[in-house]
Amino acid sequence: MLLWSLLVIFAAVTEQADSLTLVAPSSVFEGDSIVLKCQGEPNWKIRKMTYHKDNKELSVFEKVSDFLIQSAVLSDSELFQHPVLTASSFQPIEGGPVSLKCETQLSPQRLDVQLQFCFFRENQVLGSRWSSSPELQIPAMWSEDTGSYWCEAETVTHRIRKQSLRSQIHVQRIPISNVSLETRAPGGQVTEGQKLILLCSVTAGTGNVTFSWYREATGTSLGMKTQHSLSAELEIPAVKESDAGKYYCRADNGHESIQSKVVNIPVRIPVSRPVLTLRSPGAQTAVGDLLELHCEALRGSPPILYRFYHEDVTLGNSSAPSGRGASFNLSLTAEHSGNYSCEADNGLGAHHSEAVPVSISGPDGHRRDLMTAGVLWGLFGVLVFIGVALLLYSLFQKISGESSATNEPRDYHAVNSLSHRGDCRLNPQEFTYSSPIPKMEELQPVYVNVGSVDVDVVYSQVWSIQQPEGSANIRTLLENKDSQVIYSSVKKS
Repeated sequence: MLLWSLLVIFAAVTEQADSLTLVAPSSVFEGDSIVLKCQGEPNWKIRKMTYHKDNKELSVFEKVSDFLIQSAVLSDSELFQHPVLTASSFQPIEGGPVSLKCETQLSPQRLDVQLQFCFFRENQVLGSRWSSSPELQIPAMWSEDTGSYWCEAETVTHRIRKQSLRSQIHVQRIPISNVSLETRAPGGQVTEGQKLILLCSVTAGTGNVTFSWYREATGTSLGMKTQHSLSAELEIPAVKESDAGKYYCRADNGHESIQSKVVNIPVRIPVSRPVLTLRSPGAQTAVGDLLELHCEALRGSPPILYRFYHEDVTLGNSSAPSGRGASFNLSLTAEHSGNYSCEADNGLGAHHSEAVPVSISGPDGHRRDLMTAGVLWGLFGVLVFIGVALLLYSLFQKISGESSATNEPRDYHAVNSLSHRGDCRLNPQEFTYSSPIPKMEELQPVYVNVGSVDVDVVYSQVWSIQQPEGSANIRTLLENKDSQVIYSSVKKS
């Protein structure tokens, strides 16, 4: 219904005011254009025409004219009602979705009018601005989304726009809980030189969560991250041995800072290149000796397994549960000459030592050098003894004044040096004794065969002849009746 009150003032030939007619549409709505016509009798001469609204002059014409209203805005003829903003929740939980709706109603007579909608938070447009849908879905609301919300509805063609009242939406934040720290490393173990990830997570909590990581020994922060999530990672690109220790993390979303339990992180160290050391009873190795092979890696996490090799052939292995080195004993034979090496392995990679050469001499070869010196001294002592004996014998003959032409001087001691390979045998025929002495006993030599079939040896042999008691014609050169001779061996040069 139009609530118009129009008064047309005109000057006519006759005074017939009640014969004026105002022609207008039967119904008008907001946004419509209106043409008003004032008509009188056909024979009237109109000199002036004025249109009024609610006793207020709108326009004056000097001739008969129509009055045009571009867009009607009468409250009694609304095209649609002012919109109302509704929400699925005006106090949503942080992180949860919210649905906004801009509700209005078209006039029953103009249900064919198309409307479009727009949503706002404070003065910021939400979504893709104007949309034909009266609803807007917000996937997740955060604490910073708290504020004043409103919407607008507008006709697509007539540009009639209406705004809703503002509504407050307050986002509720949930405190964090159950903070935990985990480690992630290649192979499941933290190894020196490799990457380490420290994962800090919470089971509950909303909003921006600030995660921070700490080492217990120092208490200083290793890093910090703030993000919309229940977990965050801190990466250590290359772990060092000094990084081993106890760690923890903290999480905070504005309510309270919560700390995780302390986690001990050991760092496994790959073994370094081992060093092989050979230990034998003497300065030289010989057949029959017990050779000790000691292998040790100066760095490496236990347990360490050591393997021992002779010319790349495995001799055996030994484990060091607490680290350090390990040994392997080998009884030497002639075939054990060659290169020896060892290998260290603790599951993080094996490393081989440098080769150590070993030369093995014949049986008891390492003791022959000591015996050679004894043989030389023994020979020297025998020669000195013989010289002294001959000198005493000559002096004794001169003093006694006795000599015998038929009998040659007796040799009470004879020395024979033999050089041969193999066993040494005594040959009595090589020595002749011219003496009328009856019942003379020849003492058997005492000697040791210390030679071998493959070594040249020189033996010294000494015999002692004893006179029977009661013989007056026998002159004794030595006072002792028995004498022993110690034999030694020397190698030929």
